[in-house]
Amino acid sequence: MSRPAKTQNDEVFESELLPHIDALKTFAFHLSYDEDDANDLVQETYMKAHRFIDKYEQGTNAKAWLFKILKNAYINEYRKKSKRPTRVDFEDIVSYHDSDDSRVPGYLDLREEIFASMMGDEVTIAINSLPIDFRTVVLLCDVEGFTYEEISKIIDVPIGTVRSRLFRARNMLKEKLKRYAENLGYEDKRGRAKKSSEEE
Repeated sequence: MSRPAKTQNDEVFESELLPHIDALKTFAFHLSYDEDDANDLVQETYMKAHRFIDKYEQGTNAKAWLFKILKNAYINEYRKKSKRPTRVDFEDIVSYHDSDDSRVPGYLDLREEIFASMMGDEVTIAINSLPIDFRTVVLLCDVEGFTYEEISKIIDVPIGTVRSRLFRARNMLKEKLKRYAENLGYEDKRGRAKKSSEEE
């Protein structure tokens, strides 16, 4: 008995969606802290993606589409486990909506200053200790490389909110990792330069 011919949707699923499974597993694990839960989230994501593949536009950003499905699946599961999920709204207090992150004092680009040379258990622990809203934007931007616009669509918030959460998250991480960096022999040259100029 011959196998049924693959449909176009099956081909799109295999060629455009399945290749992102490793990235989804990493993201799911950082959200859930549990390998079994992460695998369940990824499985649920692909089941939903297959079911709603007609809504996916072939050749567009498959990774962002899958990440949005996974994020929603995680939130739904989180709401089941805790009837009152906490909402983090630091952006209402810290107004960096329209600021250019790279010009803000104390800006920390994780890709350059952490992941390039310091990625280890302490960094992972620090990221995982962030509140979920902040952890999500850091993972999506600094680990997965999504743009602000893509992140905005994945987590359903304005781009300004993405910017402010990312700014806040990076500074939280900077504080958490400061001691770790000093133990590895890194110095805060920016702080030292500022101090020496003040002494002059």
